[in-house]
Amino acid sequence: MISGSSGGPDGGGVAFTAEGLAPVLREACATAGLDSCGAELLRLGSNAVYRLTSLPVIVRIARDPSVLAEMERTVSVARWLETQDFPATRVPASVAQPLVVGGLTVTFWESVQENEEYATVGELADLLRRLHWLEEPESLGLPYFDPLAKLAASLDGLDGISGEDRTFLEERAASLAKDYDRLGFVLPFGMIHGDASIGNILRHRDGHAVLIDLDGFALAPREWDLIQTAIFYDRYGWHTKAEYAEFVHRYGFDLMNWPGYETLADLRELMMVAWLGHQVTTSERSAAEFARRVGSLRTGEGRDEWGPF
Repeated sequence: MISGSSGGPDGGGVAFTAEGLAPVLREACATAGLDSCGAELLRLGSNAVYRLTSLPVIVRIARDPSVLAEMERTVSVARWLETQDFPATRVPASVAQPLVVGGLTVTFWESVQENEEYATVGELADLLRRLHWLEEPESLGLPYFDPLAKLAASLDGLDGISGEDRTFLEERAASLAKDYDRLGFVLPFGMIHGDASIGNILRHRDGHAVLIDLDGFALAPREWDLIQTAIFYDRYGWHTKAEYAEFVHRYGFDLMNWPGYETLADLRELMMVAWLGHQVTTSERSAAEFARRVGSLRTGEGRDEWGPF
C-alpha cells in the first residue's frame, strides 16, 4: 500500500519528488551497471518505484532513511526464497545491494510483468501453505512480529488527525492488547509473509502467481497470514463467499472458526485504520476514508462501505 507524498526533504536532505530523486536514480543505476535513461516513475509514496526501460527491472528508493538493515534482510529473504524455488519476486543476481545514495536506500527487483495483474485468492492460499511449510535458516535473522509494538509506534506518529480520534484509537488499542495477550494460537509458530493479501500476489508474465512485497517477513503465529483474506471477505465484502471458500479449501484451515478470530480481526483492522491515518494530509480521498473507518469503529456499522486502499 503506497500513498501520495508530501514531497518534503528526507534522508540526506534529498527532496522526495521526481526532480529531487532523479540524481539518486541515476547514480544508483550507474553503480549497479544499469541504464536509467527513460525510467518510468510508477509510484511516489513510502517508496519511489521506477520501471527501467532498458531491462525488466524495478528500482525502489525508500523514503525512510533508517530502513537499510530492513532492506538488507529483505534482499536476503528474496535470494533465499529463490534457492528454495519458491514463487516470489526476485532480485537481479548480478547486483550487489541495497545501495545507499544521497542518504536513501535503493533496491533493485526483477519486474514481474509490464502491467499489474493480480493472481487469485486460491493461489494466495497455495503459496501461503507452501511458505508455511518452509523452515527458514537462522542466517536470515527474521524478527519476531510484535503487532502491539507496531500498532503503538503507528499511533504515536499520528499527527494529522484530531485529538479525539487519536484518543479513541489509543483506548481501543489498549483494550485489544489485553484480549490479544489471552489468545491461544493453534497454527504452528514460524515464518510469515506479514502482509499476505490479494494485493501482494501478482501474475508473472509467464502465467504463474508470485508473492511480492517481502519487507514484512517475520516469525509469528501463522494466523497472521490468514487474517486479511478472512476480514476482506467477512467484514468488507472485498472477496466473495466462493472466493473465501476456495481460500479455506486450498490452505486447509478456516480462521473464522478459531475462537480468537474476532480479536485478531479487530487488531488487524485497527492497524489498517492507523496506517490510513498517516495518509489523511496527503489526499482528500484518504481523509474521507479514514473518517468513514473511524466512524465504523465507533458505531460497529458500515464496514461494508469501506473502500480498499
